[in-house]
Amino acid sequence: MRAFSHPDQLRHRPRFFLQRGQLRSNFEVPARAEALLAALGRLGLTPETAALPARGALEAVHAPDYLDFLEGAYVAWQKLPSPGDEVVGNTHATGDALANGGRRPGGIIGQAGWYTADTSCPIGAGSWEAIHAAAGVALAAAAEAAAGRQAYGLCRPPGHHAYRARAGGHCYLNNAAIAVAALRQAGAARVAVLDIDSHHGNGTQGIFWEDASVLTVSVHGDPSNYYPFFTGYAEETGPANTNRNLPLPAGTGDAAWLEAIATGIEAARGFGAEALVVSLGFDPSEHEPLGLLKVTADGFARAGADIAGLRLPTAIIQEGGYNVEVMGSLLERFLTGWGAA
Repeated sequence: MRAFSHPDQLRHRPRFFLQRGQLRSNFEVPARAEALLAALGRLGLTPETAALPARGALEAVHAPDYLDFLEGAYVAWQKLPSPGDEVVGNTHATGDALANGGRRPGGIIGQAGWYTADTSCPIGAGSWEAIHAAAGVALAAAAEAAAGRQAYGLCRPPGHHAYRARAGGHCYLNNAAIAVAALRQAGAARVAVLDIDSHHGNGTQGIFWEDASVLTVSVHGDPSNYYPFFTGYAEETGPANTNRNLPLPAGTGDAAWLEAIATGIEAARGFGAEALVVSLGFDPSEHEPLGLLKVTADGFARAGADIAGLRLPTAIIQEGGYNVEVMGSLLERFLTGWGAA
């Protein structure tokens, strides 16, 4: 299996994070990527540097004006009187406002709220370069899958909470969706996404909500009291009946988590998927600081083997997981399990 990364992904260094009304250090730190790179080295995998993506590959998923915002937000923010070090919206476009003719503001403060769903996506110096590079990594992994193989894309920042024109949950560009679009363009008639991050892949669901050629399956913690809160419920199947949500209660361990993944695997098989995108998060771990689930290292190894059993061309796209002390070992277990299948 080939692996891909890009050094620019270390340039995103967010500091701001609001949790339960308290200002905290952001969990989405460069050390995440460094831990995963070290794990790949222990596995004997030297990640290749992915090419930066062409604009058209991003526009296959994301709105042009949103891409312009992400690229130019930091420079525009620094032109404000007494700006902070990071772009963070202090008000956000609500569904009521959008339903009653809400429009994109002209100023950068309003745009920060227009293009972000929450406060967990600060944009600082170097953020765009990292965001852009992560999308290139996803495309490199997708190219391997388009050639009938499997690949791992070390994408940072993650992407599965990003909608077509809105960031959220540490995610800016939806790397998994970009990989799907590339696979469809390469000729795959049906593509399945299996998201095993502990948070619902709401952005991926939203992007492909009406697309009958893409099956989206998400195995995640019950969103009734867990991010993203508003989506991720089992009844959300979509107009084409190609969305499956498998929410799990707090404290769920290996057995029930693997059973839900097995349900997702069968859904992909029944869908007739010709290629697979795995949104791989390590935040279901029992050691996760933002965790709700209690999955062990053995569980991740089993998940790797079980998903590999589909024998599909696959792009594995890195999503969340914020315990830098354990996530490298979890990647080792997952990929070792995958290789043993």
